[in-house]
Amino acid sequence: MQGYGDCVQNHTSSSRLSNPIIASFLAAFCTIIWGSAYPGVKLGYSLFAIGGDDTAAKLVFAGCRFFSAGLMVLLGRVIFRIFTSRRTIGAIRSAEHQPLGLKGMLQLLILGLLQSGVHYYFFYVGLSYTTGAKGSIINSTSVFFGAILAHVFYKNDHMSSRKIIGLIIGFAGVVMVNFTKNLGLSFSLLGDGYIMAAALIFASTSLYSKHITSTLDPVLVSGAHLTIGGAALLATGTAMGASLPQGGAGAWLVLGYLALLSSVAFTIWAALLKHNKVSSIMVYNFLTPVSGTILSALVLHESILQAQYLLALPAVAIGVYLVNSLPKHEL
Repeated sequence: MQGYGDCVQNHTSSSRLSNPIIASFLAAFCTIIWGSAYPGVKLGYSLFAIGGDDTAAKLVFAGCRFFSAGLMVLLGRVIFRIFTSRRTIGAIRSAEHQPLGLKGMLQLLILGLLQSGVHYYFFYVGLSYTTGAKGSIINSTSVFFGAILAHVFYKNDHMSSRKIIGLIIGFAGVVMVNFTKNLGLSFSLLGDGYIMAAALIFASTSLYSKHITSTLDPVLVSGAHLTIGGAALLATGTAMGASLPQGGAGAWLVLGYLALLSSVAFTIWAALLKHNKVSSIMVYNFLTPVSGTILSALVLHESILQAQYLLALPAVAIGVYLVNSLPKHEL
């Protein structure tokens, strides 16, 4: 879902995508549809009749989505190069990046297995044991974990007072969403715990992705790791005894939407980051937990008019905004 900002280097351009109004609209569009993945996944479980304890079927479902999404990204990359006449079919590098060698293939394999394999194992299993609204809020901790890890591993990524305040407010929101109206805790290790583990894994692998894309084409990296991770999920699920999903037209439409969501949103996001300052685009990530929570209520009929949601959602959204935003003099 969100988080691809770590994968693309910043460039300025005279492209229409650098127009503030167009860029803002498209960035908001991407983060909102990323939020729609939460109810989308849970709706897919229902339409494909995937049981709550059927981990194998969940992995096959996830594998179908990400394998398809990866192929879409790679196909789109090839088509783009054909129409722009920059490279021929089958090209594996651009003028700005190194050719893909044995080292690059090994890096893509590692990233695919971790970021699109292990990460989505925890996410898809965890989401089946919690609500879409709660999952979207808890998964936002990937932004907070990412800020902390970047501060630890990158000397030029300082922990400013704005980020510290954002982290405190954001994590406070995550804590609040785990309280019930009677002030009891409702934290589920297999559900909420797995979602938080997925967020930590995504934040960690995003640093590795950033390292890889310093030399390799980020679109190639994304398409490859989605395809590799999707294939790994499919292989694992089938090895555990699951077959390909069985469902009606509505079920396959949901699965197709989820795959298209990943590929289209990434392509737009990558283009925006290429033609705009990274901070001006990344700041829209605060919309993902908002849209995930609201859409879960609308699509899944989940009740979000409860104190813990009404307090947690604004806190997490503000936290994400503060962590990703910069003071005006730095923009």
